[in-house]
Amino acid sequence: MLKAMELIIKYFPQLNANQIHQFEQLQPLYNEWNEKINIISRQDIQNLYLHHVLHSLSIARLIQFHKGTTVMDVGTGGGFPGLPLAIMFPLTDFYLIDSTGKKIKVVNEITKSLGLTNVVAEQKRVEEVHHTFDFIISRAVTNLTDFISLTKKNISPDSSNNITNGILYLKGDDALKEIKKIHAGKFMFDISQYFPEEYFLTKKIVYLYNL
Repeated sequence: MLKAMELIIKYFPQLNANQIHQFEQLQPLYNEWNEKINIISRQDIQNLYLHHVLHSLSIARLIQFHKGTTVMDVGTGGGFPGLPLAIMFPLTDFYLIDSTGKKIKVVNEITKSLGLTNVVAEQKRVEEVHHTFDFIISRAVTNLTDFISLTKKNISPDSSNNITNGILYLKGDDALKEIKKIHAGKFMFDISQYFPEEYFLTKKIVYLYNL
């Protein structure tokens, strides 16, 4: 099996030297902060690049965010999927929110250490956010129906990408049942078509639009 960073470079050979350096810094930075503030389980921290970084970057295999695109990561936790995508798309503006202050502290410290200038992270619930974004991203913070109810007010009606503005949601097998209840534009993609590693066999990206 390929080592952690080799996986990232294998699937994203277009990365420049600065991006590779930023991705390489993630493991020591999360190791350091996880010792102080436990935000990732011991097993997951050992599989950071596969379980968190590469999982987040599956969105980058589906869509290339254009310069000036705005993206809100709802329930970002330790910064996923927002931070890896911010490294991948340095000309896209990312707004990361989470209701837990200690998680946002870690995100802000890692953002600073990486020198990312396209990330703003705040302790906030999505109900408190009233401005709009081109895309809302998240990783299984709640069921799809509830997530739509919480975030559709935050989706800009304008479209600046190759696909219509909307929600890009990382889910497991439960997405199969939940997506049937949604009466809007919808697509579901198997992450295993991008990354064949066993970890991704049940992982999905749900794309919702015209909500």
